[in-house]
Amino acid sequence: MYNVKSKVATEFIDDQEILDTLKFAEENKRNRELINEIIEKAKTCNGLSHKEAAVLLECDLEDENQKMFSLAEEIKKKFYGNRIVMFAPLYLSNYCVNGCIYCPYHHGNKHIRRKKLTQEEIAKEVIALQDLGHKRLALETGEDPVNSPIEYVLESIKTIYSIKHKNGAIRRVNVNIAATTVENYRKLKEAGIGTYILFQETYNKKSYEELHPTGPKHDYAYHTEAMDRAMEGGIDDVGLGVLYGLNMYRYDFVGLLMHAEHLEAANGVGPHTISVPRIRPADDINPEDFSNAISDEIFQKIVAVLRIAVPYTGLIVSTRESQKTREKALHLGISQVSGASSTSVGGYAEKEKPEESSAQFDVNDDRTLDEIVNWLLELGYIPSFCTACYREGRTGDRFMSLVKSGQIANCCQPNALMTLKEYLEDYASADTKAKGEKVIQDEINNISSEKVKEVVKEHLKDLNAGKRDFRF
Repeated sequence: MYNVKSKVATEFIDDQEILDTLKFAEENKRNRELINEIIEKAKTCNGLSHKEAAVLLECDLEDENQKMFSLAEEIKKKFYGNRIVMFAPLYLSNYCVNGCIYCPYHHGNKHIRRKKLTQEEIAKEVIALQDLGHKRLALETGEDPVNSPIEYVLESIKTIYSIKHKNGAIRRVNVNIAATTVENYRKLKEAGIGTYILFQETYNKKSYEELHPTGPKHDYAYHTEAMDRAMEGGIDDVGLGVLYGLNMYRYDFVGLLMHAEHLEAANGVGPHTISVPRIRPADDINPEDFSNAISDEIFQKIVAVLRIAVPYTGLIVSTRESQKTREKALHLGISQVSGASSTSVGGYAEKEKPEESSAQFDVNDDRTLDEIVNWLLELGYIPSFCTACYREGRTGDRFMSLVKSGQIANCCQPNALMTLKEYLEDYASADTKAKGEKVIQDEINNISSEKVKEVVKEHLKDLNAGKRDFRF
């Protein structure tokens, strides 16, 4: 029985509710009156229900789809402006006890190179990332209680935060590790993490159990209920996602939104971020073995409808996607992108030889961070390395209330400009610096508060003089 407030996985992600929703969407995919009614509701920027969003996703009327795409970009600009947050993943270990058939880390893969970073190696990785200009990391590791226990993760976070190299510093570590206990989530919160990220892979229980035949991850309920435990442990920023290509995308799209609705109803705040990864080639994995792969057109539609349905949530697209696909997605609501990513264990300080790869998946956008920053500037975006909200306590419902009221722009816009200025001074090529300086000067004029504008101008002078880390 569907119950959005229930803490039981099969009640807040109810199979029959999803099937009924998909049937309703199929029956109404050309119902112009209903579709226009939903789009008009979306314009209020209060979000949509999973059933309403499913109708928009299923709609095959081209003129209505174009309305959705335009609205998605409009909503993104309203809440996030033209800022794009930058980050990079950092893989600590690829030892894993699970049997996930879509992941090269699965314990049955006997020819992938297994590797676990020491704290000294982590320090080298962090310095390499700082030398690129990164300030925000997403920490990744396989599930292995012997090789990657929570103590190892906590020690690694402490190491990452401790490294200060030249003007470099990792100011926020987001964590993507396996579902764990309330006690361990409390430890992660105490360690100062930002967002806890956990992809569901698929919300279809039967498919989920078939895709995860062995290991702790086989437990659908324990995995699906992880975000509730994380919030109980004090982590108020969580990130959702499914891996498109594993199961029927429509089913997982609806399940994802039901999960977001559940977090809001049961815990008072929805997901801080939603990621939209698609399955990619990897060691021992061929995407063609999965029959549910989605086209670029469907992928773009998913991004647009997610932005309309959950307007306050950050949407993330990684280097799994090509430059072309990422560029289209930026116009449809994406607010965070990774750059210069390595999906190998220890892939930043020293590049791996192909025959010794420890990568989780192939990267489709292998440009340098400077090339990506330059590209974003050319497209009219502000690459942002800001981490201020986490460090100022603007998380969970406090962050969401600022976003919904529109007040977050008073912090985000100046912080984006100042962190971009840091990047330009310390890491950018001459061409990127010239483009960035022009963007900063143009964007200062868009700061509505005269007081904030003057403070930003003073801080920009201070940054020119070598001072660092200003924030609102």
